[in-house]
Amino acid sequence: MASTMKGAGIFLAQFAGDTAPFDTLGGIAAWAAGLGYDAVQIPTFDSRLFDLEQAATSQAYCDEVKGTCADAGVAISELSTHLQGQLVAVHPAYDLAFDAFAPARVHGDPAARQEWAVDQMLKAARAARNLGVDTTVSFSGSLAFPYLYPWPQRPPGLVDEAFAELARRWRPILDAYENEGVDIGFELHPGEDLFDGTTYERFVAATGNHDRALINYDPSHFLLQQLDYLGFIDLYHDRICAFHVKDAEFNPTARQGVYSGYADWTGRAARFRSLGDGQVDFAGIFSRLCQYGYNGHAVLEWECCLKSSEHGAAEGAPFIRRHIIKATDKAFDDFAGGDADPAKVRKMLGMSA
Repeated sequence: MASTMKGAGIFLAQFAGDTAPFDTLGGIAAWAAGLGYDAVQIPTFDSRLFDLEQAATSQAYCDEVKGTCADAGVAISELSTHLQGQLVAVHPAYDLAFDAFAPARVHGDPAARQEWAVDQMLKAARAARNLGVDTTVSFSGSLAFPYLYPWPQRPPGLVDEAFAELARRWRPILDAYENEGVDIGFELHPGEDLFDGTTYERFVAATGNHDRALINYDPSHFLLQQLDYLGFIDLYHDRICAFHVKDAEFNPTARQGVYSGYADWTGRAARFRSLGDGQVDFAGIFSRLCQYGYNGHAVLEWECCLKSSEHGAAEGAPFIRRHIIKATDKAFDDFAGGDADPAKVRKMLGMSA
């Protein structure tokens, strides 16, 4: 059944900083509300805005966080655990790069880093419940992504084992979220082992079709893969629990295509843009999500290779509000209808009364 989205949200991760108003939750929430956003998606990995340790153990702290947001005029749409989820599974090729996402005490120790990440994920489940938030968004991490392109040939069983291990690591986390009544919306993203519908299905099957392994829908990553992002909603709408509104463009040339030749962001054929500046069909997306009953927030995730973050944020809320469809509660041709009359129906069909 069609439904109306809750409103425009904004993911705070790309806007947090060391100067006011971006260095405190109260300050950045008030800034977001002033731009017209109804909700904020809070990064649990940024201590300037949120203390995950306290949130997991203190209802009083969570009440304070909710009060801070309410006083600013915004709700909490979701908690984000993208960086911690990334560290649940890290291929050794990425060890040095991803150490930056974890505390210094676990750098150079992949096992300790993974243990820390799992603990963070479990704490986020409790924090969400303490906040009264039913949804979190995250990354899956990656064991197989370095072998994405099948050359050199992958040995038989490599991908199957990678997803089996990924499921073994995530299943206890998903069970903990089930116990708290909280969903994880995985953002399907290149660099993660879950980056499209096929990989998502493989992972969900490996977890025993876990009810809490859902999707944070972000069309920008699908456009850059040249995936049918509207058809994706048709296939997986019942698994979409969160929505990142992010634009992108793909402009292949004689020199580069999807892989973009290691170019920087401005020089890539495939690049992220601010809302309305790219190629994503948001009218089609909002229509389909309305049709299938998505009733969460539409959350701006700003990433643009050209436009400033504050400019993008200022344009984002009105762009989202223009696209949210207020679902109808009646059919357009109801005026021409009449009361049910079984005898008349049978007569119209050429059947005896």
